[in-house]
Amino acid sequence: MMIVSPKASPETRLDDNNSQATTDAKPFFQKSLDASPYPHLFTPLDLGFTTLKNRVVMGSMHTGLEDRFYNYGKLAAYFAERAKGGVAMMITGGISPNREGWLLPAGGTMNSKLDVINHQRVTRAVHKFDSKIIMQILHSGRYGYHPFVVSASAIKSPISPFKPRKMSIKNIEQTIDDFARAAKLAKQAGYDGVEIMGSEGYLLNQFLSRHVNKRDDEFGGDIFGRMKLAVEVVKAVRAAVGVDFIILFRLSMIDLVKDGNTMDEVIATAKALEAAGVTILNTGIGWHEARVPTIVTSVPRAAFTDFTAAVKNAVNIPVMAANRINMPETAEQILIEGQADLIQMARPFLADPNWVNKAQQGEAHRINTCIACNQACLDHTFENKRSTCLVNPQACYETELVYKPTKRPKKVAVVGGGVAGMSAAHVAALRGHDVTLFEARDSLGGQFNYAKVIPGKEEFFETIRYFINELASLNVDIQLNTTVDKAMLNDSGFDHVIVATGVVPRSLKDTLEGAELPQVMSYAELLSGQKAVGGTVAVIGAGGIGFDVSEYLTTRHAKPLNEIGAKQLNDPSYRPQAQSVASWREEWGVTCDPDYQSAGGLVTPDAITPARQVYLIQRSKGRLGRGLNKTSGWVHRAHIKSHGVIQVSGVHYEKITNEGLWITNAQGQSQLLRVDSIVVCAGQESVADLMPNVGDAPSAQYHLIGGAKLAAELDAKRAIRDGAEVAAGI
Repeated sequence: MMIVSPKASPETRLDDNNSQATTDAKPFFQKSLDASPYPHLFTPLDLGFTTLKNRVVMGSMHTGLEDRFYNYGKLAAYFAERAKGGVAMMITGGISPNREGWLLPAGGTMNSKLDVINHQRVTRAVHKFDSKIIMQILHSGRYGYHPFVVSASAIKSPISPFKPRKMSIKNIEQTIDDFARAAKLAKQAGYDGVEIMGSEGYLLNQFLSRHVNKRDDEFGGDIFGRMKLAVEVVKAVRAAVGVDFIILFRLSMIDLVKDGNTMDEVIATAKALEAAGVTILNTGIGWHEARVPTIVTSVPRAAFTDFTAAVKNAVNIPVMAANRINMPETAEQILIEGQADLIQMARPFLADPNWVNKAQQGEAHRINTCIACNQACLDHTFENKRSTCLVNPQACYETELVYKPTKRPKKVAVVGGGVAGMSAAHVAALRGHDVTLFEARDSLGGQFNYAKVIPGKEEFFETIRYFINELASLNVDIQLNTTVDKAMLNDSGFDHVIVATGVVPRSLKDTLEGAELPQVMSYAELLSGQKAVGGTVAVIGAGGIGFDVSEYLTTRHAKPLNEIGAKQLNDPSYRPQAQSVASWREEWGVTCDPDYQSAGGLVTPDAITPARQVYLIQRSKGRLGRGLNKTSGWVHRAHIKSHGVIQVSGVHYEKITNEGLWITNAQGQSQLLRVDSIVVCAGQESVADLMPNVGDAPSAQYHLIGGAKLAAELDAKRAIRDGAEVAAGI
């Protein structure tokens, strides 16, 4: 028997001050709240035939391990680590019910007894730790990267080179049977349930929306025709698995694409899915092809929960909130306000498999927070690489990157307190070594101290906070404001010296006339507040740092480090004020009405008045930002375009004068850009002076990591992994 959620007032509001949607709806709790720091989060949920031990669910992430049977041992270890970390329920990456539904050629499937054997390795590993495991059934539809793709209509997607074939009625009926067979096999493999993927623009979402579904038969037309495939899939799955099996349906709460559904249509679909046999409704936000960001770091936390609340108010089954929820205080507040009954987080469990246990034990300050950078997870997925995590290189490498306790503790010096050095110090101390961390400045963080003041990158504060707290808990000797030299290191009796001295911005003073003028500055001088800019600025260099600086200069709520204050910056609990949900939605053209009637929830974006005029300039020809990350680069390009940044490529820098920057443009003509200030973002140079020279005989073994090892475009992913791998091998 399903326990029914009490109805609540549909009155919902978007609170600009709190950057959080609120509602009067109440979740259903079966037990009295206790003294837990997050009592709602750790109240069990009774589903009638089974109980979830808390309200935290690890959402689906495609790791790349699902697609090859020989990786299922690694996949089992990955899920087991998170089950051990206390999560109530986990959802696998997408598993196809048939060949047409592959994401990639020969992708992971569940359609034979051989598949069952492989998947049993995963379910057995998870069940040892009292956690539930759900297999997501995902049919890619027109999003598949293979020639067998099908869809509601023969309309090519912008993210796949293959045009889909329009599905016939017979093809649709066979697909329904394939979903049911996959679910039945999943039950045989030991899964506690399945999630039917109906959002993010995959096949069932393609049928649900006018954006793709142009059919005029029983599976097209109005919402009742368009929902028919999804409803029939749920009915067939329920018939195949019986009543004592969890069925989740991930429903798009807001499509964010042209001709997407309205909230009335979303609610009509939700009610039909409930009647068809769904146990829990999960939240999906946007399509992969949407031109609105939904999960990158610049999206405010819990930016879409009011849409989830609108659906929750209309159904009697549990509803799960998702997207940009990464810390327990945010999750708890969503439950307190009755916006959802469960909290799904995906990438936060890549960042920290022990997220739940730490929260339950009152140690949220020790959570390795997901910063929503996408650089090692989604970017890897779209490059056909194994996913991992920038802030946690062990993610998906649990059997390969192992931090074994040392049997022979060593005396280890780490020189440099950026993320590479902090990572090395953390892993070395975790393994039992005696670690001293030297930092020349008065605070840890290195280049992250510049990144964290970029608008939309406030989450980077969390990584610094995490490392500071972990190093303190491991009794690492941190010596700030300390410059070391080779003699001091050699005389101190260290067994190992890890050089993580990082980079310095490349100067143009020796190569560009006028670069020594006072209106010229490095990105570090700008972001640290050492220098200020005027009303018109030229940014030299259009790599990732150049884009960051351009966003910083044109966004009105940006603050340099000197305005934030040293005391706050050195306080691990400090958080800057991020952009509010309402302001962010207005900028990106997303409705602020949870009962939206605009197609796909899209509205006209507000016009933006930038803080100043910026020119972003590069030597090479062609589009700026070609080297930015795949899943977030388009967001940065859209941001600087909407903020009026003038983009200039194919130039030669002639000289800088008090009038501005003289360039030779792409047409070979000399041109003066009349600017007040010039910010140089033309790369970095490694600082590796402490490394022994040929012929030296140091008493310690030296290791070079991070930017000190390679000063290419700043790469925190490589830096943190470098530190972890070196420390794991000592």
